[in-house]
Amino acid sequence: MNRLLTTLASAAIVAGCALTSNHAMAQQRQNPFLVKYDTPYQIPPFDRITVADYLPALKAGIAEQQKAVDAIVNNPEAPTFSNTIVALDHSGPILEKVCMVFFNLDESNSTPEMTAVGEEFYPLYSAHTDEISMNPGLFRRIKTLYDNRTSAGYTRPQMLAVEKAYKDMVRSGALLDAEKQEQLKAINTTLADLYLKFNKNLLSATNEFSIVVDDSKELAGLPATSVAVAKSEAEKRGLGEGKWVFTLHAPSRLPLLQYADSRSLREKMYKGYTTLASSGKYNNYPVIAEIVKARTRKANLLGYKNYADYMTENVMAKNVKNAEDLLMQIWKPATSRVAEEVAEMQALANKEGHQITIEPWDYYYYAEKVRKAKYALDEDEVRQYFHVDSVRKGIFTMANRLYGVTFTEMPDAPKYDPEVTVYDVRDADNNHVAVFMTDYFTRSSKRQGAWMSEFKGSWVGDNGEVERPVIFNVCNFTHPTGDSPSLLTIDEVETMFHEFGHGLHGMLSRAKYKSQAGTNVDRDFVELPSQIHEHWAMEPELLRQFARNYKTGEVIPDALIEKLQKASTHNQGFTTTELAGAALLDLEWGKLTSADDIDVEGFEKAVAAKLGMPREVQYRYRSPYFKHVFGSDGYASGYYTYLWAEVLDTDGFELFKERGIFDPATAKAFRENVLEMGGSEDPMQLYINFRGRKPDANALLRNRGLIPEDNKNIPVKSAEGK
Repeated sequence: MNRLLTTLASAAIVAGCALTSNHAMAQQRQNPFLVKYDTPYQIPPFDRITVADYLPALKAGIAEQQKAVDAIVNNPEAPTFSNTIVALDHSGPILEKVCMVFFNLDESNSTPEMTAVGEEFYPLYSAHTDEISMNPGLFRRIKTLYDNRTSAGYTRPQMLAVEKAYKDMVRSGALLDAEKQEQLKAINTTLADLYLKFNKNLLSATNEFSIVVDDSKELAGLPATSVAVAKSEAEKRGLGEGKWVFTLHAPSRLPLLQYADSRSLREKMYKGYTTLASSGKYNNYPVIAEIVKARTRKANLLGYKNYADYMTENVMAKNVKNAEDLLMQIWKPATSRVAEEVAEMQALANKEGHQITIEPWDYYYYAEKVRKAKYALDEDEVRQYFHVDSVRKGIFTMANRLYGVTFTEMPDAPKYDPEVTVYDVRDADNNHVAVFMTDYFTRSSKRQGAWMSEFKGSWVGDNGEVERPVIFNVCNFTHPTGDSPSLLTIDEVETMFHEFGHGLHGMLSRAKYKSQAGTNVDRDFVELPSQIHEHWAMEPELLRQFARNYKTGEVIPDALIEKLQKASTHNQGFTTTELAGAALLDLEWGKLTSADDIDVEGFEKAVAAKLGMPREVQYRYRSPYFKHVFGSDGYASGYYTYLWAEVLDTDGFELFKERGIFDPATAKAFRENVLEMGGSEDPMQLYINFRGRKPDANALLRNRGLIPEDNKNIPVKSAEGK
C-alpha cells in the first residue's frame, strides 16, 4: 500500500514553532504545504507554517490523492507495477507533506491549538485512508498483479512490494462486503478518536503532576545538576527562593528515584508515576477499555480470533506463540536475577541499619548503592564525561568511522524549535546523503520518551532522480540551566545512540521505492539498527574519542572505563523483567477475545500474578501511560519487538567484536545488507546476508549477563519465528 497509509500514521519511530491560528492571515498568503518547499533539501519551512494551514492542506491533499487513485483505477491499460504500485506510492505528495509535519510536531512540540486541530485532523485522515484501503477498483488491479506475480518477472523488491500491497489491503478490509466495510470504517474512526484522547490525557496528566520541596534536607543525596534543574523549574513557576520542583519527566524523575536519600520523597515520585493518568479528569482507564473493545471488534471483523493474532501475523514473529516463547525464555533467568538483586539490596539496607523491606520505590536507590559498593562506580562521576554535546560528537564519530559520513551544522536551516540543531549529512565523496535534526531537551509541549521520525522520505525515480530524506531524533534530556550543563546518564547516552541508529537506518537508505525505504520494515526488525548501535556507546575505543570531562577536557580515564565494563550487566534482572513484563502484558491485552467489563488495573494484576512478577518490580509502562500500545497501533501486540530485535543486535555485534568494532568489511556488510536495504528483502534474509547465518538467541542472554559464565551454551529456541 501507499507508504503514507501504512507507516506514517503510526510513526513513532518516529509543535508548531510559535504558530499562529489567525485564519484571516492564512487566507492572504500561500499555504506552505501547497507549493514546493523553497528551502535547502526541502526541509519544511517551519517559520511560515501556521496552525491554520493544517486542515486546508489536509483537505487539499486528500482531494489530490483521491484524484490520483481514481486515475489509477480508471486507467484503461492493464495493471503493471509502474502504473499501479509506483503510481500509488507517489499519489499523495501534499498529504505526505502535511501529515509528516503535523503528526511529528503534535508529538514533539504540541500546543492547545494543535490539539484542537487534531480533533478534526485525525478522523479526516483515518476516514480517507479507509477509503483508499478499501477501494474495490484499486484492489482489483493490485490483486491482478498479485495473482500473476510469479510469472511477471519482478525483481525481488518489486515482488515484495506487490505482496505487501495486496496483504495490506486485505488486512484493511478489502475482502469484506460493503456492510462490514462500513463497520470497519466506523471502528477505525473510533480508534483514531480514542488514540487522540489517550495521548491528550497522558500529556496533560504528566504536566499536571509535580512535587514541590521546600526543605533542603529533603534534597540529600541528589546530584547538584538535579537540584539545579529542580530549582530552575520552581523559578519558572514563580515559586521563589527555597523551593524545588520535581516532575514526571525522566530527567527529573529518575535521578530522584536513584539518588534521593528521602524515602518518602522517592515513594511519592514512584506512586505519582505509576498512577499516571489513572484517575481524575485525565483518567485513561475508560479510554483503554474502549480501545480494547474496538480492537477486538476489528480483529473479529477481519477474521482473526483476537487483535494479537492480527498484529503478529504480518511481521517476523508470524504468531503470538513465537513472540511469547522468546519472552518466556528470557523471563525465568531475569526474574531469578531479580531475587538475587533484591537480596543484595536488602543486605545492604540491613547493614546500614535501616529497618525496611525493599519496596519498588527503593529499587533504583539501592541498586545504585550496590553498584557503588561492588564496582566503586558512581554514575554522577561518570556523567561529568557525558556532556550532551560530547555524546553527540560520539555518535557522529561512530557514523564516520563505520560508514564514512560527516555532519555539518546548518545554522540558518528551518527548525521547528529554537533548540533544534540541523545538519547536512554527506558521504565520503561529499555527496549529500540526508538532513539530520536533533531535538534533545525536555519541555512541556513534548511527550515523554525518545524517538526517530522523518519530515521527508527517500526514493529513486524510474528516470534516475534521487530524493534524499530529512530525518530527526527527539529525546528528553535534562535541560541545561544557568548553573548546570546537560550531563547525561549512562542510560541517556545509550538512548542517544539508540535513536541515532534509527536515524542511520533512515539516512542511509538506498531502497528504490518509498514504501520500502528506511524504517519501512517489519516492526520486529526495525529495532535492529537502533539497538546494535547502542553497543558502541560504552566501547573503550570510542569512549576515548568523545567522553571528556566537561570542566577540564580530560579524556575519560581507563580506570573509569574498566569500571563501566565490569558494571555493564548490573541490575539486568530488574531491567529485563520490567521490559519483558510490559511486553507480555501487551500480548495479553491483544489476546483478549471478550472485551466486556474491563477492569484495567485488575487485568494488570492478574497478568502479574500469572507471570509471577516480583513484587518489587513494576511493568516498564503500566497501561494508562503505555503510549507504545494505546497511543496508536504502532507497537500494539508488538512491544516484544525490542527483545526480539535484541537477539539480532547482540548476535550481530558479536561479529563486530570478533573482527574489530570498526572493521571496514563488517561495517560495509551491515550498511549494504541492513541499513541501505530497508524493506526491499525479507528481514531474516537480510540478517543472514550480513551475518552469514541465522541469529543465536543465546547472544541476548550473554549480553545481559543472564547466562552463568560456566554454562554459556544452554539451549535456547530460535527467535526467527519460522
